[in-house]
Amino acid sequence: MSYQLVENLQEKAVSVSQACRTLQVSRSGYYAAVQRRRAPIAACIHSVHLKAAFAASGRTYGSRRLRTALKSRGVTMGRHKVRSLMRANGLRSVWRRKFMYTTDSKHTMPVSPNVLARQFETPLPNQAWVSDITCIRTRSGWLYLAAVLDLHSLKIVGWAMAAEMPAMLVCTALQIAIVQRKPAAGLVVHSDRGTQYASAQHQALLVKHGLVGRMSRKGNRWVNAVMERFFLNLEMERV
Repeated sequence: MSYQLVENLQEKAVSVSQACRTLQVSRSGYYAAVQRRRAPIAACIHSVHLKAAFAASGRTYGSRRLRTALKSRGVTMGRHKVRSLMRANGLRSVWRRKFMYTTDSKHTMPVSPNVLARQFETPLPNQAWVSDITCIRTRSGWLYLAAVLDLHSLKIVGWAMAAEMPAMLVCTALQIAIVQRKPAAGLVVHSDRGTQYASAQHQALLVKHGLVGRMSRKGNRWVNAVMERFFLNLEMERV
């Protein structure tokens, strides 16, 4: 800051010697500061490698995969440094989700009525749960994730993953939620009209524990919006 003041004084026809004496800085220090500002900024070799790997990924890699890609090229960096350089260089990954079918509502199985009517808030826990299926990218490839969310706390109370999505996948997620929360009879379990939720296995599990199964109206995705928002946040965190 003092060296900048010297330059400001120079603009007012004050000599370097007088300006340095007034501000109590050395002339050699002033000239060294001027030289540093005039010198070209050296390129950060790590940033160069990082940008190249990011571009080669089609702008889809996050810090984990970029670190692995750099390591394969002989460039070793910690993940925290990769993340810092990504922020410094404005590199933000664009996640391209692979389209995969999850539930199929075109079936002739019995469906339950919708009683939530877009009521996403409940005053107490274990009064209403929402369940759904999504697909997520893992190191082992794409897997299906079935989850159960409590509308009171907006927290996941049960989940299960598998390479396929039979009725057993959603039944496992619900069974885990039941074991963990031990809900009283009458709890509402909402889902879409997919075959997994309309299956005899899932319906039998609801009846066994005295739970009330309810499903969205056809073409109405509003009720499961809370769960879909959770899935979206999960995907973003994994980028």
